[in-house]
Amino acid sequence: MYEYLIGKVTGITPAYIVLENQGIGYQIQCGNPYYYVGKETQETCIYVHQVIREDAHQLFGFKTVEEKKLFLRLISVSGIGPKSGLAIMANDDHLGLIQAIESKDGAYLTKFPGVGKKTAQQLILDLQGKLGDIIEEGLPAKQPQLFDGTHHLEEALAALKALGYSEKEVKKVEKELQQTICTTTDEYLRVALKMIMKK
Repeated sequence: MYEYLIGKVTGITPAYIVLENQGIGYQIQCGNPYYYVGKETQETCIYVHQVIREDAHQLFGFKTVEEKKLFLRLISVSGIGPKSGLAIMANDDHLGLIQAIESKDGAYLTKFPGVGKKTAQQLILDLQGKLGDIIEEGLPAKQPQLFDGTHHLEEALAALKALGYSEKEVKKVEKELQQTICTTTDEYLRVALKMIMKK
């Protein structure tokens, strides 16, 4: 099992990044792949969790060890698979997530894709009082703009769909995002996720 990988990001898509390490390109699924825009020229450490199935070997990546720990706790809950866990992790407000679980706020939890009332209750039941050791790392620094601004919004919307948000949910925030001035895809995606959680 891998703990982390260090290498250079050589590809970024709405659902995953490619991290090259000693001539091998690892496909790593991330909640927000666009966080890595601008980091292609430097060595990057990504904490990973490997999921092995009959038809696939998948790597899920995280910026910090605390994020990885939170993801592992989430997928230990019945009804939360790696894809749902990653969609929950995409929202950078991890402290808000922990507070929602601690305060039994099922309405907040059902805003995530793939989380219904039953799964939200299971999250609360299984994780309440068990997340205090995970320290919120805060929002990562904004990354420099790398490509033409007209593509940022479209890429952010594609990333939302890759996380499992429905076309209807994406359309709801698209109009608001069009009126928002952001300089990177990463920034658009962060704003979009905050909008979804407030609706």
